[in-house]
Amino acid sequence: MIPPSFDYAAPTTVDEAVSTLRDAGEDAKVIAGGQSLIPLLRMRFAAPSTLVDLGGIDELRHVTEDGDTLVIGSMVTHATVLRDPLVNEHLPLLAKATATVADRQVRHRGTFAGSLAHADPAGDLPAVALVLGAEMEIAGPGGRRTVPAAEFFVDYLQSALAADEVLVAVRVPKQGAWVGAYEKFNRVAQGWALVGVAAMVKRDNGTVSEARVALTNMASTPVRATATEAALAGAGNREAIGAAAARAAEGTRPGDDVSASADYRRHLATVLTKRAVASLV
Repeated sequence: MIPPSFDYAAPTTVDEAVSTLRDAGEDAKVIAGGQSLIPLLRMRFAAPSTLVDLGGIDELRHVTEDGDTLVIGSMVTHATVLRDPLVNEHLPLLAKATATVADRQVRHRGTFAGSLAHADPAGDLPAVALVLGAEMEIAGPGGRRTVPAAEFFVDYLQSALAADEVLVAVRVPKQGAWVGAYEKFNRVAQGWALVGVAAMVKRDNGTVSEARVALTNMASTPVRATATEAALAGAGNREAIGAAAARAAEGTRPGDDVSASADYRRHLATVLTKRAVASLV
């Protein structure tokens, strides 16, 4: 299909992008890599009045260090994340999960921040951002603000971004002593995850001293498996890990669709959680 007509703006600064969005009104859309938005335009599921392209804002293309945090600009592609030395040294979980995103073509154009702003609960990286404790740096007409991942994902395809705001960067604490794994199940290569699990643990003499577990596609937003996190404290063998993982789906709201039933997704959440945590202990 041919997308509907729209105005096009290519700002060269963040302030210009914000002012363009403000002037264009609530029907304007930001485009970064375009790997989520362009298909929606072609199918006419989206009909923005104006597209504001962030591709010309050079300051958004870098990964930098800020003390114990990495700052990943909103135009940093998945492919750049995969090869960036700072990410590989300090955020290996993000690199591992990014390697599972779609295919080479999508990873070459799509952006880390864009996948978060799209807020698709079936996307791999929102759950990873949640478990890593990422924060979103947002620019708007009133200045800049920071929103933690736990508050950024509001509902299905809805984030905390206002219509006249731009996600400038993602601030991600370095993993430090945490080790992490990402497991997902999809029916076809490069397909969306039916369920995914991002897990991080701290280890103490072969047992889990602290754990974080976040789930992909188990609700309208990524969610933490808090019951499993609590049960993992002190776990050091497969039986204890399995018992904790069996609680992964508690409090979740997975959907029924042509790809999987809600019960099947709950089962997958327990299996993938056990697999992810067992690989770390």
